[in-house]
Amino acid sequence: MAQQELARITVSGGRRVIGVGAMMLLGSMMVYLAIAAPPAHIFWTGFLIGFGVLAIWVSQVMWRATQRDVILTEEGLVDSAGEVMATMDQIERVERGAFTAKPSNGFVVILKEKAPRAWYPGIWWRMGRRLAVGGVTAGSQTRPVADILSFKLTDRDKT
Repeated sequence: MAQQELARITVSGGRRVIGVGAMMLLGSMMVYLAIAAPPAHIFWTGFLIGFGVLAIWVSQVMWRATQRDVILTEEGLVDSAGEVMATMDQIERVERGAFTAKPSNGFVVILKEKAPRAWYPGIWWRMGRRLAVGGVTAGSQTRPVADILSFKLTDRDKT
């Protein structure tokens, strides 16, 4: 039986291109700098090339990751590839305050127990008891998801 979709977070093409493009530009500039004006010490040349290549690799991972959507259902949070991010019974609370360490335009879900690590840059990640949603997502889509999730948790805790 299909799960009822309550809300969906998608990544717009413009945000996706800007986010991935910024990461690609950073990596390319670091590699170019290492080649065009190499530092005096070989360590710094290796550092620039290494982190430049890493940034380019992350941009490729981000391009693939931002093809996914985050879907809130009655059962919990899942992504459009079918990966269960967290079920409702695993979620303790939602944090989205101004001083919360969270992704841009996003929110953080605190889980009751540690969950396996997952990382989809620009859309969501999970480490330990923290699940963060956001990055290149629009705040107009993440706020309602966080609101609905908070409401459902409050409603669950009342019973």
